[in-house]
Amino acid sequence: MRPTRVRYWVLVFTVTLAVITYIDRVAISFALPYIGKELDLNSIQKGWVLTAFGLAYALFEIPGGFLGDWMGPRRVILRIVLWWSFFTAATGWAWNFASLATARFLFGAGEAGCFPNLTKMFTVWLPDRERNRAQGLMWMSARWGGAFTPPLAAAVITWVGWRHAFELFAGLGLIWALAFFLWYRDNPLDNPKLNDAERELLRRSYKPSGHSVVHSRVPWGKMVRSGRVWLLCWQYFFLSYGWYFNITWLPTYLREARGMDIAQAAMFGVLPLFMGGLGNPVSVFLGERLLRWTKSVDRTRRIVASFGYAGACLSLIVTTYMQDARAAVISISLASFFNDLAMPPSWAATMDMGGRYAGTLSGAMNSWGNLGGAVAPAVIGYVLAWTNNNWNVAFYISAILYAAAIPCWIFLDSVTPLEVVTPSN
Repeated sequence: MRPTRVRYWVLVFTVTLAVITYIDRVAISFALPYIGKELDLNSIQKGWVLTAFGLAYALFEIPGGFLGDWMGPRRVILRIVLWWSFFTAATGWAWNFASLATARFLFGAGEAGCFPNLTKMFTVWLPDRERNRAQGLMWMSARWGGAFTPPLAAAVITWVGWRHAFELFAGLGLIWALAFFLWYRDNPLDNPKLNDAERELLRRSYKPSGHSVVHSRVPWGKMVRSGRVWLLCWQYFFLSYGWYFNITWLPTYLREARGMDIAQAAMFGVLPLFMGGLGNPVSVFLGERLLRWTKSVDRTRRIVASFGYAGACLSLIVTTYMQDARAAVISISLASFFNDLAMPPSWAATMDMGGRYAGTLSGAMNSWGNLGGAVAPAVIGYVLAWTNNNWNVAFYISAILYAAAIPCWIFLDSVTPLEVVTPSN
């Protein structure tokens, strides 16, 4: 009997949520020139508005991932989506710098834990051989959702203004939450549409969450003391620092440094995130073929991720020499593409290293990574203020950090579980 494909509905939910996540996250970068003009914000204040999201997101990632391990992702993800949808709308209600920064901070706190819990869903609903491709598909969708947000935001803001635009974007999350509530269950075996073959396939993947199983046994000390965990987290810090430029300062860069108008900035703003999304399936494709040669999952991940970081570093250095605006956008887009070659190896590593604690470990990695994403907008704001808007300095900093990620992967064992599961566990 061939297994049914009910499990692939999980991909539908994760892909659509990833798209909505990045629409809500990226919209602020395109709306910021309008917001800054109405609320009279300077470059440092704009930087802190963008940082507020990343800071809260980083602080609450580990609790969000842990809660998914503890009580299952269903209740946690519903809370996450409802919370962030409310504060997406609240962004449009801001009346000054403090209220805007507060709304973005609370938006980040609400969104934290989303991707660790989606990763947890993959460990429960998908067999091992399908998880890496699922990660690639999810992150491609997330990036592409962000890629097409600039023209979407431009159209909506032109139509209803930036304040009502955020209310409309919030509605997408509410619709998704209702559908998810009605369909998803933490135990895939509870779905009556699975046939016996698919049940047997998923029975080997499903491990129940619960206070008695997870809360008392999460190896917190082992995670904190593990050099491998820190290598995984630091390389993701460097990745996020460089990439956050694309969802924060890019529209401002295109308009102020490259002289583009609103329509041009919206059109060219698509390319870096589109190329980033393309990097995820390419990473999976390259990894699967390299694996036939290396015969080692660990070595394959090191090669793909290191190649990606090297390419991102060189692309940003090339950007600083570009005089033509379109050539600069292409170079930034290549950096985004190479950046995302490291995404599937990173998230696949959290599943292999974390095992049944994949939500907690992926939350830790994403938390540390988004700390880099939180720092980046503020640093860029100060760099612009202190260097009389010298954008090249910001690109050099990101390039150096990309280079620093390569030795992290060279010394990282990404496949050995942190805790060996025995029958007594």
